[in-house]
Amino acid sequence: MPQALGIGFKKVLLPSLAAILVVAAGIADAKVDNPPARPGVFGTIAIRSNNLKPFPKWRGTLDRYFKEEKFVNRPCTSTLFNPCQLKDWKAFLKGLEGKDRRVQLERINKEMNYKRYILDIINYRVVDYWATPLQFFSKDGDCEDYAITKYMSLRTLGVPAEDMRIVVLQDMNLRLAHAVLVVYLNDEPFVLDNQIRWVVKESTIRHYRPYYSVNETSWWLHRQS
Repeated sequence: MPQALGIGFKKVLLPSLAAILVVAAGIADAKVDNPPARPGVFGTIAIRSNNLKPFPKWRGTLDRYFKEEKFVNRPCTSTLFNPCQLKDWKAFLKGLEGKDRRVQLERINKEMNYKRYILDIINYRVVDYWATPLQFFSKDGDCEDYAITKYMSLRTLGVPAEDMRIVVLQDMNLRLAHAVLVVYLNDEPFVLDNQIRWVVKESTIRHYRPYYSVNETSWWLHRQS
């Protein structure tokens, strides 16, 4: 299957940002992400909140993901959401157990980037939809769907949630919204991006401006330092 080098971005990530920024201005528990100390990504400082209420799409993805785990042991059928796809994914991850963390990142990034890029409006008839890994394997996806599946893959391999963030940002070269996964290795951020073939250090990318990032427990508002 060819490498997915197509346009891994879309404008429709942006409309919800205004509402998120309004919420961010009023959250009582917001604080600069310190401690634990983490280098800011793409030249920003991060303001952290544990209130995931502004992110119904992300919370819905998490709910569906844990419910879909029950499909793993079902017999394979010809239905759209084929449990064999989950079994194949689990087998792929099993083969990465015990390997160096950087190797795991590279293999997962490469494997997921083989999937075809497709806009949500075509795939789901809505402008913005955050898919689970099973949905991604069944129907392909767009930029945040790559990031989500990479996130879940690494969580399955034991990477702590606090070491990862799905980052929604602006691609300043293309002037379009985009989403990537950032993973911290020894406090250094690395980027898993469906537009980039290899895992790269965050410091090598100069044309991304992050708006917010999120994991299972928290979210961060990013401001220019």
